[in-house]
Amino acid sequence: MALLPLLVVLVQSLIQYPQPAGDGLDEATHQRMKERQELLDHEMARLLQELEEQDKGWGAMLSGALQQQWPFWVLAGVLLLLDLWFSCRRRSGEASNNDVREGEDSVDGQEVWTEVKVQESSNASEQRSREKEDHDGGKGESGSGGMKDREKSGYAGNEQGIRLVDRIDWPVEDLERGCSVTAELMESLTRVFVDSVSNSSYPVPTEAIGVGSAFEGWSPRDWDGVYRVLVPLNPPPGHAFHLELNRAGQVAARTFNVCVELVCTCEKEQLAEKPLCFLHHSRKELRRKQKRSLLGTLCTGSYLDVAKTSHWFCQLVRSSWLQVPQWHSWHLAFQPCSRSCRLQLSKGRESLTVEMLFGVRRGDSDIFVVSQPTKATMMASTAWAEMYAVAEAKFFQHIARQLPCESLHLKCLQLFTCILRDTGFSSSTWKTVVMHVLTTVPLSRWHRRAFARRLWDIMAYLDRCLQLTHLRHFVLGNERLPAEISLPPAMRGVVPPNLFEHLARDPAAHREARQAYGRLRFRLGVLLSSH
Repeated sequence: MALLPLLVVLVQSLIQYPQPAGDGLDEATHQRMKERQELLDHEMARLLQELEEQDKGWGAMLSGALQQQWPFWVLAGVLLLLDLWFSCRRRSGEASNNDVREGEDSVDGQEVWTEVKVQESSNASEQRSREKEDHDGGKGESGSGGMKDREKSGYAGNEQGIRLVDRIDWPVEDLERGCSVTAELMESLTRVFVDSVSNSSYPVPTEAIGVGSAFEGWSPRDWDGVYRVLVPLNPPPGHAFHLELNRAGQVAARTFNVCVELVCTCEKEQLAEKPLCFLHHSRKELRRKQKRSLLGTLCTGSYLDVAKTSHWFCQLVRSSWLQVPQWHSWHLAFQPCSRSCRLQLSKGRESLTVEMLFGVRRGDSDIFVVSQPTKATMMASTAWAEMYAVAEAKFFQHIARQLPCESLHLKCLQLFTCILRDTGFSSSTWKTVVMHVLTTVPLSRWHRRAFARRLWDIMAYLDRCLQLTHLRHFVLGNERLPAEISLPPAMRGVVPPNLFEHLARDPAAHREARQAYGRLRFRLGVLLSSH
């Protein structure tokens, strides 16, 4: 209340006090100004004294209140501190949850394998957002116009992934060109091969199958630029192939011997004539008919020899070249290789390298034993390595038909093996991890808006594998393979080999892999935040 008279006096003085505009004031005005100033000074001093006395009174009252009710004020202070502490914890928890959701997206509790699971989030709001993601992604990616409209209206966190997926260097056109030229060449050569060996005792080449990353639609940084095809070989008449597992080989890189056996053909007829039976016709008659069994041409002992088969096949290609239409426009050169037939095709500035591998199918399955060597430094000439590339290619084709964005998983592979290169993890490791994640994360979530989430899913899976030093083989013993992929009956029940067995045996290598993962995670975070 004491402040009110002071304010009134100050306002009056501002209104009534004449503002000098110069030195033109008369003496009476100066006198009145002096008197008013003295009055104001006296009034100000009085008011300040009253305020000082009242402040002492208020201080005494406050001190008394504190002394009488100190428990109340202590409790209020404690509650205030607790409120500040919980606020800080809530903000830090939200930040860490965002990081976990970004890095380790849940997969609805589906098992990654017996020991590795991706935990399901209990946050109801997150679950609702995931359901919305599935709804939007599953029904709209088939129409490009509707998909783009939904992506534009999506939340900002997904825009980074969309921009990144659109900017990935995608060599599809070059790969399609190379694969098309290779497929046409092999189709022409196969027709000539069948005619050339139809009445001989040499293996019968069948339709070639494109294998490797190029025919799957992606290319890692370390790709050698070679288009590889597998040429399945069937036994000639009067012969049979039997595969014998090489027990000395490692479980994760199994090798087989192709045992060649003679079979009776006495009951068969060929062109209205009785065929010669290698078992029941005399050697003299066989020599007269110039018939030699496969055992006497391409075998070492009773096993099909890889080096001899490679040499024979190169000669077959050389003799067939002038009978295919490609010889008019392409120049053919052979590159030396003891376990395959490697060709260099050139036309002006365009150049193409094709490698033909030979293989024997395991029964009616999609698994072959092939001439391609394993990572082992030395392989016997009669050893044929087990290959799963055909089954993996069929798996990618099966997945592409169901994904909303059919190439998103391949762009994930392209990013990890090309853009984020030199991380210490091989292309085969990344391919195995991505294939496992494709069988755990619902396919409806593999759309462009969720590209960043899928990258973090792959990182989370790799992290868990490194923690357990266990990455299981994708084909061997995998019960989640689509039914259209045919495996030998004995292969489905085997224990999947551990591809990280070397990390489990070598702590230094495991520590280095963990450090490489940390660097990779940092680089991926920087990459996503910069787009």
